[in-house]
Amino acid sequence: MFATPAQRKKWLEPLLDGKIRSAFAMTEPAVASSDATNITTSIRLDSDEYVIDGRKWFIPNAAHPNCQQFIVMGKTDRDAPAHRQQSMVLVPRDTPGVKIVRDITVIDHTAPEGHCEIEFKGVRVPRSNLLGEEGSGFALAQARLGPGRIHHCMRSVGAAELALELMIERAQARTAFGKKLYQYGSVGEWIAKSRIKIDQARLFVLKAAWMIDNVGAKEARQEIAMIKALVPTVHTAVCERAIQTFGAMGLSPDTPLADSWTWGRALKFADGPDEVHLQSIARKEIKARPYEPGHESPYLTPAV
Repeated sequence: MFATPAQRKKWLEPLLDGKIRSAFAMTEPAVASSDATNITTSIRLDSDEYVIDGRKWFIPNAAHPNCQQFIVMGKTDRDAPAHRQQSMVLVPRDTPGVKIVRDITVIDHTAPEGHCEIEFKGVRVPRSNLLGEEGSGFALAQARLGPGRIHHCMRSVGAAELALELMIERAQARTAFGKKLYQYGSVGEWIAKSRIKIDQARLFVLKAAWMIDNVGAKEARQEIAMIKALVPTVHTAVCERAIQTFGAMGLSPDTPLADSWTWGRALKFADGPDEVHLQSIARKEIKARPYEPGHESPYLTPAV
């Protein structure tokens, strides 16, 4: 959406061909990065080069051997309006000054592709590596995060579906106290509630994706926020029930359930915590129905 023809040729085409991977480096350890205006990484123009200094963490893909470049978000003008201070630059992984500090575990789980902490110290890249224009970083982030949130939710719905399949199979195969597990009311209820919630979530995600295709991500912001707040909760709830159905085995690496729950739980933070999305949803609902003193609903006035 924002790359130059030269950037597309060098980076986007190999990405689409599956030859390389990239990593989006936005989140920082020292600030609340759910508010992108807090980002502190410095991107300073020096002649025909940008010099980058800062520290990022929980950066997916950074440990993958095919990861060849980072999209780094930082501030190019701290005196500009709050949402025009940020820019994004393309940084090849092998650029001097780029250091992978560690691959951070998530609830004691290590992802092979990584959730890395990365140091950028005096990193220099050509001015032509700017993505979009200076000051457009916040807008670029929003354009990327909307569809990205839908992709997260799609994968999460699929993971919940797998957890339900495993729960149903286990409930039929396992006997306890003379009955199959599904014959106990609580287990049957878990299966039924999981099916209802998964199908609700799937249809809601499809609606949000349809809106992006037909009216654009900006008009679909409310629906994107709602699925992002809903789907991880459905995902983790179904995994919880499946783990309980499996018993101790559900906590072990013999099933994918513990790992799936871990990533469902992490998704309640990824691309914006639930609380941010819920506040956004509430603000839009309130704005659509402003309270006007003197024009209250009769239901707000006690009967005399």
